[in-house]
Amino acid sequence: QRPLPRGPPVSRSVLSPPHLQSLPTMATTAASPPPTAAEDNVRLLLPGFLSPETCKELEFVHRSCGTAGYRPSVVSTSLPHLAATGCGHLLLPFVPIRERLRDAVESFFSCHFDLFVEFTGLVSWCKGASIGWHSDDNKPYLRQRAFTAVCYLNNHGKDFKGGLLKFQDGEPSSVIPVAGVSDAVIYTADNRNVHCVDEVTEGERLTLTLWFTRDSSFDEDPKLLSFLSQTSLSYEPADQNSYIPLPASDNMYWFSYDQSGFDIRCARMHILGFSFRASSDEDSKSTSAAPADDPIELLGKPLRIGRADDVFGKIFANSLHALQVVQFYYWKAPELASRRNQTTGGSETVCYPTIQVQRSSGTELPLPCNHGLAQTIFGSYGNVDSVIEWDDVVLALAMWENYSEELKRKLSIFLPNWLSNGTIFVVDPSEPTQVCGEGN
Repeated sequence: QRPLPRGPPVSRSVLSPPHLQSLPTMATTAASPPPTAAEDNVRLLLPGFLSPETCKELEFVHRSCGTAGYRPSVVSTSLPHLAATGCGHLLLPFVPIRERLRDAVESFFSCHFDLFVEFTGLVSWCKGASIGWHSDDNKPYLRQRAFTAVCYLNNHGKDFKGGLLKFQDGEPSSVIPVAGVSDAVIYTADNRNVHCVDEVTEGERLTLTLWFTRDSSFDEDPKLLSFLSQTSLSYEPADQNSYIPLPASDNMYWFSYDQSGFDIRCARMHILGFSFRASSDEDSKSTSAAPADDPIELLGKPLRIGRADDVFGKIFANSLHALQVVQFYYWKAPELASRRNQTTGGSETVCYPTIQVQRSSGTELPLPCNHGLAQTIFGSYGNVDSVIEWDDVVLALAMWENYSEELKRKLSIFLPNWLSNGTIFVVDPSEPTQVCGEGN
């Protein structure tokens, strides 16, 4: 018996973007002759599947929320992790992408309304990461997987070296992410698509990976909805606490490598030229007296950030709060610079919130982090300037708060629809909705 369609029956046909409604045509023109589900090595390359801005947004989410991954030298950000750490609103950028990829898979493999998303996650393979020949269902606990979708979010040769996805036979035989083009590849998860990933020799290879299943018992949506119902049902406008991230267990952020390692949160900040500082002078004294075996716990407490001799006046709730703002600053750096230049030229006036930057060495938190190793593993970010404009950081903080507030507001509108249908889907804005916390 075939599973029922996910969500309101109208949602899949009405809400699918126009170019996805013509996916059978796209599949026909992608290869000559097109493969069918009955043939071996069934796969399809979808060139330019995601826009550059969408890739940057997902990169922001990953670099501000990622934890140690399931394999050595891998960092991952799963949707359940976002939902469980106070970042449920950051699921929203994934929802239309999941819909589009599922539409693509169901259309190309002729399995309409037959699939559930088993896993959605951002995965970065760092220096030294690789995997040999395998299929994605090659373990007993992975037999439920039917199809795989991989979207490339950064560029081979520019952002990372090595790390090519190669198939044992058939076409395309390998996928090489090209600068300015975000390709996706979809393929069967069984032994018709045995593949490997070359060792990453430099940088981070960042992908959005989804696995699809025909078995509804492995659908990831019920778990996500359970987390969201616990953390996102109560919503008050302008309540900043509603979108402040809550760190997971500290061991989830520990990146082990040989006999050494580093905290991913510290490493991400260090590579960008920032460090975590004590939140006040009194905290500086207590920090110096903190137990030597327990310094990592300081990352879950209020702190500030610094760069060289400058200390930013804002006190952040915890390290993830600070990291999200800094990563947002680098995501929006071109826009921030443009605003500053327009202001300098007199064509626009930007009102900056008032936050002091102190010229002081401050007290850097005594955190265990092998910065040299972190630099080797993650590499350097190409868009990082040696000099920053603190006014831009102040504006980025305000923009991050507005961005988070807007996503949280949308989530409060969408969540009742998701809960009532038992699945996560693109909500038609023209349909009546009920805001969380209002009514029955």
